[in-house]
Amino acid sequence: MVDITQTLGEVSESEVDLQDPQYYINRELSLLEFHRRVLEEAQDNSNPLLERIKFISIVGSNLDEFFMVRVTGIRKQMDAGVVDLPADGTPPARALAEIRKVALQLMTQARECLRDEILPQLDKAGIHLLNYEQLTPRQKDSVDQYFEEVVSKVLTPLAFDPGHPFPHISNLSLNLAVAIRDENGLERFARVKVPKTLPRLLPIKRSSGGLRKDGTPPQHHYFVWLEQVVAANLDKLFPGMEIVEAHPFRVTRDADMVIQELEAGDLLESIEQVVRQRRFGSVMRLTVNDAMPTRMREILIANLEMDRRDMYTVDGPLGLSDLILLYNIDRPDLKDPPLRPTVPVSLRHDYRDSGLFMAIRQEDILVHHPYDSFKPVVEFLKLAARDPDVLAIKQTLYRVGRNSPVVDALLEARENGKEVAVLVELKARFDEESNIGWAKTLEKEGVHVIYGLLGLKTHSKIALVVRKEGEHIRRYVHLATGNYNVVTAQLYEDIGMFTADEEIGADATDLFNYLTGYSAKKDYRKLLVAPVNLRSRMDALIDREIEHQKNGGCGHLIFKMNALVDPRMIRKLYSASQAGVRVDLIVRGMCCLRPGIPGVSENIRVISVVGRFLEHSRIYYFCNGGQEEVYLGSADLMPRNINWRVEVLFPVQDHRLVRYLRDDVLQTYLNANVKVRLMQKDGSYRRLEPSKGEPPLNPQEWLLQYHQRSKG
Repeated sequence: MVDITQTLGEVSESEVDLQDPQYYINRELSLLEFHRRVLEEAQDNSNPLLERIKFISIVGSNLDEFFMVRVTGIRKQMDAGVVDLPADGTPPARALAEIRKVALQLMTQARECLRDEILPQLDKAGIHLLNYEQLTPRQKDSVDQYFEEVVSKVLTPLAFDPGHPFPHISNLSLNLAVAIRDENGLERFARVKVPKTLPRLLPIKRSSGGLRKDGTPPQHHYFVWLEQVVAANLDKLFPGMEIVEAHPFRVTRDADMVIQELEAGDLLESIEQVVRQRRFGSVMRLTVNDAMPTRMREILIANLEMDRRDMYTVDGPLGLSDLILLYNIDRPDLKDPPLRPTVPVSLRHDYRDSGLFMAIRQEDILVHHPYDSFKPVVEFLKLAARDPDVLAIKQTLYRVGRNSPVVDALLEARENGKEVAVLVELKARFDEESNIGWAKTLEKEGVHVIYGLLGLKTHSKIALVVRKEGEHIRRYVHLATGNYNVVTAQLYEDIGMFTADEEIGADATDLFNYLTGYSAKKDYRKLLVAPVNLRSRMDALIDREIEHQKNGGCGHLIFKMNALVDPRMIRKLYSASQAGVRVDLIVRGMCCLRPGIPGVSENIRVISVVGRFLEHSRIYYFCNGGQEEVYLGSADLMPRNINWRVEVLFPVQDHRLVRYLRDDVLQTYLNANVKVRLMQKDGSYRRLEPSKGEPPLNPQEWLLQYHQRSKG
């Protein structure tokens, strides 16, 4: 990161051009800094061993997506000759050069951490990840037999010569580049793909070790890399040939889908086609080991038609995301304590009756996942599906995952004669195939399925239940910051709210009319909806805070989000800081704002929390001269969220809930000194630690214990 402290002196507000590129951080480099913070969790010896493995795997998966999407975007700009520079003014070629340097550093450090720290400690704990040459003769016999009986039957060795074109290397596939020599001494090249249908970490028969201190025998788990087993048995694939050498390589391709919606006769069919084409995208990264000779590298570079600067050489295993397989080992002593989510007292009902609806009528109810269980959300939909007084259910689905009880509830509602309308966002990146499947299933059962609005992704999280109560119709609404996904609800920090507020219910109806039909509605009663009124309302709320500061000196904003990228919003926050408003930002990932610059952002503090749970909620707090307002929702402050997605921010109106969000959630993050990094003005982050005599405060652990105490 560039150190701007030498170039920026103290400036007066009147001298500042808030569009000056020096006041912005490159978004891609900021995202790599987030990946660095995730890597730090793998490097943190205070985390349990299998949790550290999980973080190593996440780093690998994050970098895969970074190259498939972010690097792809920059390369496309260069190919198109785009001269519209980002707010930080970094030209695409320079950004790519810096990305290569930082990404290689992260890839190298991740493997050093794995090799030098984690694997030796796992070995002592009875989990042994071995290289083929480390196996005992008996173990080699066992895995070689497995190769004969299973692996060899799914392998397809592909030659490369004048009669055999260079084979297609699919995205994220692990392969062996093999040099063989025939009986005439002629060396040839072949490729063997390591099958994804088999476990990358091949388990070897367990054995018992010495007794533990408590007298019980530990279980030892042994694994070997599948690609090494394949490499050791290549002579069986190429009989009569001499195996000269074999080296693994892995390709990351362009996976950023471009859908010409205006030209698409059928959006579902168009996305299905683009998903199939994803594996044929241009090569963004080729990863190889140090030992691969130059002649093999040149064959790959030439035939993959790639820039040689996109080849990354590492010492260690390729495809670190596969290490997540180790996390499935049943060793609770090497993991975080099991999660025991609570259920708010007001939601503890027999879900077969209408008590849940009565509870929501009485007061708005927050559920803070994963500390609170996701079960009430599912039961809310199940109850709506079965309740004879419920007339209709409308819902948005962005990422629901497999075997979804949420979708099951919607299907049951349709079976029970309810009107069910569901917006399934087919353009949810990397969930397209799953969402296509759910869309077809729902349509088949007679559900009204909408795929989204032309040119926009629908990212809002909202479910509307319409119920007949006597002579009246009442609307019950669930709004959330996260997806309707029961799996990620245990891994992501998110907040949802149940309400029967009439105006929010009316806004929800208007929103679904906007999504399912034609609507030119320009405003909503209480909801902030992108791209309709979210930007203008956020601008007005920040301006109001500036006025409060000028009139009484009490302006205060606290924003918690995943990413802060939008230049116009950043300038608005700079203006608030210049006016003296205290601005606290809790930004998990990308942050393109520079805090702490005299005359620009000296009143802005930015922290990032990376811990056991993925921080995913968006909370926007406005002090408002003591009449506090809080909005929750799906929108980050990014151009895509504000301009090109259907997003919803919803107000939290109950003072009891506002106090919880302000005092127990936001203030806990701001006071934390564990798992928290403080952003510096150059874009780097400094890890906070308790001062001498100061008790440690991990915000996620504190919230976990708080919910156990107050609701357990």
